[in-house]
Parts: sequence; C-alpha cells; structure tokens
Amino acid sequence: MAPSLSIYHLVILLSALASVSLSEFVLPLTHSLSKTQFTSTHHLLKSTTTRSAARFRHRHRQQQVSLPLSPGSDYTLSFSLGGSASSPVSLYLDTGSDLVWLPCHPFECILCENKQEKPAPPLNISSTATKVSCKSPACSAAHSSLPTSDLCAIAKCPLDSIETSDCKSFSCPPFYYAYGDGSLVARLYKDSLSMPVSSQKSLVLHNFTFGCAHTTLGEPIGVAGFGRGLLSFPAQLASLSPHLGNRFSYCLVSHSFDSDRTRLPSPLILGRYEDKEKRVNSEEAEFVYTDMLDNPKHPYFYSVGLEGISVGKRNIPAPGFLRRVDGQGYGGMVVDSGTTFTMLPASLYEKVVAEFDRRLGRVHERASQIEEKTGLSPCYYFDQVVKGNVPTAELHFVGSNSSVALPRKNYFYDFLDAGDGKAKKRNVGCLMLMNGGDEEELSGGPGATLGNYQQQGFEVVYDLEKGKVGFARRQCASLWESLNKN
Repeated sequence: MAPSLSIYHLVILLSALASVSLSEFVLPLTHSLSKTQFTSTHHLLKSTTTRSAARFRHRHRQQQVSLPLSPGSDYTLSFSLGGSASSPVSLYLDTGSDLVWLPCHPFECILCENKQEKPAPPLNISSTATKVSCKSPACSAAHSSLPTSDLCAIAKCPLDSIETSDCKSFSCPPFYYAYGDGSLVARLYKDSLSMPVSSQKSLVLHNFTFGCAHTTLGEPIGVAGFGRGLLSFPAQLASLSPHLGNRFSYCLVSHSFDSDRTRLPSPLILGRYEDKEKRVNSEEAEFVYTDMLDNPKHPYFYSVGLEGISVGKRNIPAPGFLRRVDGQGYGGMVVDSGTTFTMLPASLYEKVVAEFDRRLGRVHERASQIEEKTGLSPCYYFDQVVKGNVPTAELHFVGSNSSVALPRKNYFYDFLDAGDGKAKKRNVGCLMLMNGGDEEELSGGPGATLGNYQQQGFEVVYDLEKGKVGFARRQCASLWESLNKN
C-alpha cells in the first residue's frame, strides 16, 4: 500500500428528508501498485496467483479465518480510532473474515521484507481504549466461541470467580489467526471509531471492538473484516444503526495491474436501500440476486450456489457441491473481496480451460513460458492486440434470472510481453481463473471463491436482512462521482 493511500476523506449522503438519521454512508476504497515492489508484469501476476491459491487452499486445512495478502490487488479503507486527533489507519476490506484488526505499537512483522514500499506506522493504543473482558461475547467470538469458563481459566481468573461468573476484571486472552503464508497474535480492545463527514463533524461509533496485533508473520497491514460475524464491521455498525449495517455494497474500480493509471476511489456504500438503487441513473442495470448459503463450519462466509459457467454458447454445469453447502461446511462459492482471482474446483476449471483452448488454441500459439512465469493458464500469443475472438463468459448462480455476464477484461488479461529484452515484443492473453484443486483437497471447505478481479465493474450488494448477494454492472468511477455530487 503506497503512502498516498493513508488519508482519504469520507463522504456522507444525507436523506432526502434532511433527517438527523443517516440513510446512506459512502466510504472510499483505494488500491495501488508499486513499481519498486514488482519488477515486471510476470512478477506481479505470479505473486498474486500464488497468494490467491494460498488463501483459498488454507481454508481447507484450518478453521481460523484467512487474510488477504496480495499487494496491488486488494482494496483498502481508512478511519480513525480513539478520537479526532489520531491519524487515520488504512485496512484491507475483506468480506472473507469477520474481525477488524490492525498493527499496534510496539509491532514486529516477521518475514515482511519487500511486502510494500513503506508500511504505515503501527497504532499507539489510545488512553481511551479499554481491554475487552474474558466474559464478553466478543472474546468468545474471537476464540472460536469457547465457553466463558474456559476463557476465564486461560486468563488465569481465580476458580471462585469462575464459579460465580465474576470475571469482568480479567481481560480477554490473546487470540491467534492463521492464513495462507502467515499468522498473527492479537488482543481485543474497545475504543471510539471515527469517520469524518465534514471538517467540523464526524460519525463516531463508541465501544467499537477491534484486534490489536503486536506480532505478525508475513502480514504488515491490518484487515477490516466485513464477513458474517459478531465482530465484523457491518455487525458492529448494525448494533448502533441497523439500517446502515444490515446492507452494504461496493463497486470496485478496475486496477488492471497498471501502475500508471490515474484512478478514483471505489465506493463502499453502507445502508443503500432498494428504492434508491436507480437514483443515480435510471438507465443503470438492475441487480441480479442469488441467495446466501449458511456455512456451519465457516459462518462468516458469504457463500452462494453456482449452477454453471457459459463459455461462448456452451453451458458447462457446475458439480453438485458448488450449488449447496453441507453440514460439514463443504461446498458453495464464497464471494470474497480479499482474494484476487476466482478459484474453481479442478473438474469445472478443466472443462472451462478445454473450451477456451478449443476456441483459441486452434489459431493461436500457446504461451507456455508465460504460464510458468505468471501462474496463469492457458495463455496465448496474439499477432495483434487481442480482439473479439476471445469467447464470452457468464456465471450462472442458483435462482431464477441469476446469471452474470462478465466483461472480457474481468476474465481474460492481455498485455505486451517484452520477453528477455532481446526478442521482439509480443501480445499475450491469459485466462484469469485458477484451479483450486480436486474434490478431495476441497473437502470440508468452500468449493470455489469469486475473487475481486472478477467483481470489478460491478456493484456487489450484500443484503443481510434478506440473505441475498446481488450484482449489477456499473461504471464504478462514475458512480463514485455521482454519489458525491450531493
């Protein structure tokens, strides 16, 4: 994350009735690429594919939440803790976890060399912050719902206090989170969270619970968990203002792995209602909805059912476990803002690849060396700029009229390859979907993940009251400007 991402103003939209209550709240999501961090497009793509795979496969090995690690391909938001005088902190937006945590002073990040250009300084705990009690439901949530008696014992609460349930003066023990190639240990605190709405006013959430990490492995930046859980940002916001916390959406401006592009923030919209969906532009596409699936093993996931994928005119049915989640938490597709590329089970992925290869492999040379360098497959050389011979792709979610046609740039990335610097530059195109493994490897976890690269150019809405996820094509940069005109 570049230093320029540290400070962004937050914009609030007041209701049409000029009420004192907030009907809608808009925050900027930002992202950046580092030219000094990545030496080439190959380097950036290989790093991103490796981290996407590590995050996805980790979910099938442990029950702790996994955290985003792909620099240059993740989206961040900023706010302040502990009063208006504190500096803003920038955290990854992650719908695949349910905790807000950040690095706290003193802070040690092991194996974090070359993670980013200049990490933001760790937060100094405010004098207004208080430790969360081991008796708190938040403490149980952070420790995978351990009973209060166990937590009090871990916190070395005396036996007589445990028997009388009088452990309020003992703080919640440190908790451990693991992810693809790292981990962290943190403690729970409560403090005021501040989001400025003007130079004179701020929206303040009192007693906001967050994790404070003093030691991490491979993770120098914190995470704003937006998943389905007691400690997530939406859940805590909903406890103060249900109409803001029970529905949120974001619209991701394309990053396209291009560090030279000038970009506007991606809008994160809290509390937007259906009767306002067409307010910005009556010609905009309507949302396509599919139901959320409950996952008993990973309750914080936004899981949905996938019926199949169309490549051109050919419909490829998804295996049955992608349409539902069983009692062991196996199956479904997770909609995840913290994973870059979509991960598919091998049986479906191979059929999709075969159809692309049938359409493109007949007329274009396979770019095997590019596949090895980037981790993407299949890749092809093109004599000219990649044009209309790339087949269309469409996701078919469970439910009537629940199909989402992807723009080509969301699933097929083309770039100019310089090779070793001696050969002639060549145009290359690669499929931006990844193999998540066979059914045995996926057992006990999600069957697939819908990554943020495939979500670009859509407003993705999470309706927690109705239990639905929706998608609608948008010009996200224009949406940001339109929402902020008022």
